[in-house]
Amino acid sequence: MRIATWNINGLRARLEFVKAWLRERKPDLVGLQELKLTDDLFPHEAFAELGYQALTHGQKSWNGVAILSRHEARVVQQGLPGQEAFGARLLTVEVAELSYTTLYCPNGKNLEHVDFTRKLAWFDALAEHLAETGANTKTALLGGDFNICPTPLDSWNEERMAGDLFHSDEERRRIRVLSDAGWCDLYRHLHPDMQAFSWWDYRGGAFHRKQGLRIDFLLGTQKVVERLRAVGIDRDWRKQLDGLTPSDHAPVWADLSF
Repeated sequence: MRIATWNINGLRARLEFVKAWLRERKPDLVGLQELKLTDDLFPHEAFAELGYQALTHGQKSWNGVAILSRHEARVVQQGLPGQEAFGARLLTVEVAELSYTTLYCPNGKNLEHVDFTRKLAWFDALAEHLAETGANTKTALLGGDFNICPTPLDSWNEERMAGDLFHSDEERRRIRVLSDAGWCDLYRHLHPDMQAFSWWDYRGGAFHRKQGLRIDFLLGTQKVVERLRAVGIDRDWRKQLDGLTPSDHAPVWADLSF
């Protein structure tokens, strides 16, 4: 089973791009973030034509998450409890024995902004929610845009950006809380020393200059790690495709034995 996560930065603008990727990569389960549209405007038919059921938690103009599944799936959680005011950022579905949660974690804007404090609180609420539901004891995955570089290896310029947004001790501590609770970074599990990025700024030729960040992850419980066979970042899908503008994020995928 191939499972993926992708911040698409607006589904209206990226629909044909996403469909092309689905046709080529043929994932079984995909978490999408930053839809920027409401549930009633979600193009279910476009994905049904490719064999996908779509489950959504949308929001006008901002945020919004969805999960596409080739297999029968059901929603078990829509929104992070206690954090609804911060937008549509979490959706959990179950597919047979697998639980998959797609996340669009807050950006935080900058360390002095009120949204940075709210970002930290959002991660605290996430950890509490996962503990209360016992998710770390299940065959479970978290996939999404976490808006944090967990280690210096995940940043193109740690020396310059250390302590700044995405690189702060407070943010990295939240990722360690998840790790300590049993959530394993699947990419790092198989590629412990490889520097690779999942996001590049549109500005300044960052992609071609290899100035990126790894902020998109698939985190799995021990039961998922035992099934892990391969994991990667589809960097080529950050490039333009037949005149279509890509997202500023690349898809991250993992192959599991089911």
